Amino acid sequence: MDPILEFRSVEKVFPGVRALSGISLQLGRGEVRGLVGENGAGKSTLLKLLSGAYQPTSGSIAIEGKPVEFKSTRAALDAGIAVIYQELNLVPDMTIAENLFLGHMPKRRPGVFVDSRAMDSGAKEGLELVMEDIDPLTKVRRLPIAQRQMVEIAKALLKNAKIIAFDEPTSSLSELETVNLFKIIKGLKSHGTSVIYVSHRLEEIFEVCDSVTVFRDGLCVETFADMRDVDQDKLVSRMVGRDIHNIYGYRGREVGEVAFEAKGIEGSGLSAPASFSAREGEIVGFFGLVGAGRTELMKLVYGATRKKAGTIELGGEKVRVGRPRDAIRHGIAYLPEDRKDEGIIPVRSVAENINLSCRRIHSRLGFFVRRKWEEENAAAYVGKLSIKTPSLEQAVSNLSGGNQQKVILARWLSEDTRVIIMDEPTRGIDVGTKSEIYSLMYGLAEAGKTIIFVSSDLPEVMGISDRLVVMKEGRIVAEVPRREMEKERILRLALPDAREESAQSPSNPQRAIL
Repeated sequence: MDPILEFRSVEKVFPGVRALSGISLQLGRGEVRGLVGENGAGKSTLLKLLSGAYQPTSGSIAIEGKPVEFKSTRAALDAGIAVIYQELNLVPDMTIAENLFLGHMPKRRPGVFVDSRAMDSGAKEGLELVMEDIDPLTKVRRLPIAQRQMVEIAKALLKNAKIIAFDEPTSSLSELETVNLFKIIKGLKSHGTSVIYVSHRLEEIFEVCDSVTVFRDGLCVETFADMRDVDQDKLVSRMVGRDIHNIYGYRGREVGEVAFEAKGIEGSGLSAPASFSAREGEIVGFFGLVGAGRTELMKLVYGATRKKAGTIELGGEKVRVGRPRDAIRHGIAYLPEDRKDEGIIPVRSVAENINLSCRRIHSRLGFFVRRKWEEENAAAYVGKLSIKTPSLEQAVSNLSGGNQQKVILARWLSEDTRVIIMDEPTRGIDVGTKSEIYSLMYGLAEAGKTIIFVSSDLPEVMGISDRLVVMKEGRIVAEVPRREMEKERILRLALPDAREESAQSPSNPQRAIL
């Protein structure tokens, strides 16, 4: 069977960097092809070539055997190609419906005014396709990241694309939403739509893909045409060029006294008062489906969202945490789920992002920047955390997601930090960097720091936590010690009672793809 998509000896060169070198790749009609590799391996560059955001330096792309040149993303869309990036392309202050039809809004005669009724009806169909029961008139800004991801997927499905590429689509999805996404992809496949699936979660590659291609350093290292010909260890070794066994590498340790305690926390996103504690040297994991209230609870604890009630204790002493600056002063740090919008200052350098908070302590007379000290501090943490950057002056936005996460961690390690809250710290990060971050977390715990770790990846949160707190529908429902952690039990605790309803297929048979 002739391929629907071909990359023919494609190269992409940026000033001083060869991002892709001699890539030749074929995708069959109705095939689900996985793309794996470390950050910087070239996967995202390949997708941007496919979407028309970049043009090849040399080589060509063919659709159904015919060479094509996409000079813009619009040209790629018109050719039936949709690419869903990890960094979502939604307009926060527009409604879901407006985002779904942005650029091609239905018009009323004589073709000037938007047909709001048709747009609303079409948006409801799109949301049904991704099994989301949301009012299409809701502003995107009000949605959690997971639902924004599903809106982005719905936007692609409404275009009836013949090739859809997913870039880390489950990085912010719950277990249940991930299952639903896999149903959608299998439905697309059965209708002849071809799918490219990029993920660092290798279990997903084996779950949903027919074949997999490994990228490393801008090269196409190997393609496995049948997933039965490869296992996870072999795939990882091809990706990183070395063997990594037991990626979580759990390191047990003695824990100390209770270092942190939240009592009766009430506020936005919670349906009941929340109380929990964590000890010195302990890694306490938080798991729950999207909407369970994990991030909301952490923001209440940190002071990023105002509490209605509740107290925070450190070392048995009550402290006031009404704003993030209070938390920082008391030694509580927070690595947010959305590092792009809430964690980094993209236009600033690596050094400035590292020294952002500790500058207030080390400046002369509280006003004058000690540039030599800041340079030495940033250089020290770039070395300690193995942050890959060409210089301290490099804009942090140019770093990979994993290295951006390390920069945020370096910022808080520059402080006298006692408690570190990490919300989805490995979201969208490659397997090698994940292993490094886990090792850093163990090292911090061994040094007596208290780690509160939020993750929607159940194998991950089970793999590294000493104790697991399960949340459901805005409340804490259970605490599970490590020796009692079982995937099925934790999922039962986290699933809503009416879970069957949320897994139903779309009601419109003409649009149904499941």
